[in-house]
Amino acid sequence: MNESLTATVEILGREYKIRGAADAAYIAEVARYVDAKLREVSQGGVSPPPDRVAIIAAMNIADELFQLRRASNEEFSSIEKRTQSLIRMLDESLSPARREAVSPVPK
Repeated sequence: MNESLTATVEILGREYKIRGAADAAYIAEVARYVDAKLREVSQGGVSPPPDRVAIIAAMNIADELFQLRRASNEEFSSIEKRTQSLIRMLDESLSPARREAVSPVPK
């Protein structure tokens, strides 16, 4: 059973009580990241309305997530292709008699 933990964090100068399964240090780290992203969006001459800042920051964070997922999927695909290639090379290097000895027996 996951125990719910509560942490108090500050985002854009306001305190929030956050409840979750993660420990307080992790929740604080996430809050600092969100705070930094919100401040990044709101910097400049004219500060957009708070809801717009939140939407733009959320879009930026989602973009980072999607890029990381895409890179992870591409890396996984590359590893899978290399693994299949190594399996083929090993399979081809085994003699026919040895190949039969290590091949699974059909049921």
